[in-house]
This record gives sequence, C-alpha cells and structure tokens, in this order.
Amino acid sequence: QLQLVESGGGLVQPGGSLRLSCTGSGFPLDYYTIGWFRQVPGKDREGISCMSSTGGRTNYVDSVKGRFTTSRDKTRNTVYLQMNNLKPEDTAVYYCATDPRLRYGSFDPRDYNYWGRGTQVTVSS
Repeated sequence: QLQLVESGGGLVQPGGSLRLSCTGSGFPLDYYTIGWFRQVPGKDREGISCMSSTGGRTNYVDSVKGRFTTSRDKTRNTVYLQMNNLKPEDTAVYYCATDPRLRYGSFDPRDYNYWGRGTQVTVSS
C-alpha cells in the first residue's frame, strides 16, 4: 500500500530554516512525481513545488523560489523540502503528495491521490 509520511515541522523564527521529510512506503518514491503543498485554515491547499518522476527539474511557486529546494534520497526512500529564510507567511500545514499517473509535476492538488497527513510549520518570533 502506497503511503507517505511527513516530518520535520516545528516552530522557527523568521529568517530561520527547516527541513521537511517525506518518506514513502509501499513504492519506490524515487520513480514518482512528488508535490509539496501547504494549507492554512480557511484557504485552499497551495502547491509550492513539484518534482517530476522523469528526473527533470523541480518547479517552485514564485513565493518560495530561491528559498525552498527539494531533493531525493534514494537510500531512505525520502524526499526533502529544505526551507530557508522562512517568513511568517510560510506558516501552514505542509503536505507531500504523489500519484502513479503523474509523469510530470503539477501544482494542482486535484492531480494527486496519495497524501501524507501533514506537518505543521510555524514561523513566529
């Protein structure tokens, strides 16, 4: 059974950094498109990065470009979201997602059918 688990969230001061992990089980995560999303109460889930299964580049939404980067660790079946220079507006629950049908990345949450439970990131002084 395909499952995803996020970890690494927490409380950080503005300008700080966090690294989120998305660990897969039941499938080789390295061969799947992985999307990172975030959501705050009362708002739609927002796609912030998408890493294609083809090994191509990762795309980022403008609000995180230059601050967030993703990477894969095949040995741990894990994808990371490194978040630097965090801002209060980055506060949200962060999710990773995948779908075997997706070959290329997508920022649309409707394209993904497998989700982790999320991890809370709070940026506050």
